[in-house]
Amino acid sequence: MGKALKPGVTIKGTKNGLLFFLDDSRPFSEVLNELKHKLEHNQASQIWDGPKMNVQVKLGQRRITKPEELAVRECFSIRKNLIIQEFESEGVPYLLDQQLGIQMLSGTVRSGQVLDFQGSLLLLGDVNPGGMVQSTGSIYIMGALRGVAHAGSQGDESAMIAASIFRPTQLRIADIISRPPDRWDESENSMRFAYLVNNQISVEKLHCITQVLPQKEWKEHTKRV
Repeated sequence: MGKALKPGVTIKGTKNGLLFFLDDSRPFSEVLNELKHKLEHNQASQIWDGPKMNVQVKLGQRRITKPEELAVRECFSIRKNLIIQEFESEGVPYLLDQQLGIQMLSGTVRSGQVLDFQGSLLLLGDVNPGGMVQSTGSIYIMGALRGVAHAGSQGDESAMIAASIFRPTQLRIADIISRPPDRWDESENSMRFAYLVNNQISVEKLHCITQVLPQKEWKEHTKRV
């Protein structure tokens, strides 16, 4: 018998209102869907339609983007009496600084090394076999990707992975893992990118990226680099 999955959303009452604990080990999209379901369909509790009540949203070690915060607030908007007072992450600001955009680093990630990054990363260099780069946002490599790349490491399913020379030993986006073929076609030298579609990692040539990333968002990203 399989192990029961713990709830993505836990609710506790205090003298000051309600605490909503959002599980930081689950993909954000799953937690958001569970939160929406609880607020829409839990008719057993009179809390949902009672007097005004303050809410604190506890994110654990997760940090969220402004669009993710707005998505949570939209879920609560169906219950007019529940008023979000604050979001809280453990020991760090809960909101990822969107002014940072894409941050640039240069260097080579060698075998046995792990480059761990907050936000979206533009790496000017190579990721060698046995090396790993992971980021909470997207990963863009102006060089060769021959090791492991993990984008959206805190559950961001919209994250992407792109490289000038695309020969990864493993790709991960959020909690989805893809193992590329045992041997790459070395004659194929066009820049490629990977993204999630239908819970699977798809790899396309770079010119297709505007079909995946909305044009407005793409322009905002490119002007920050």
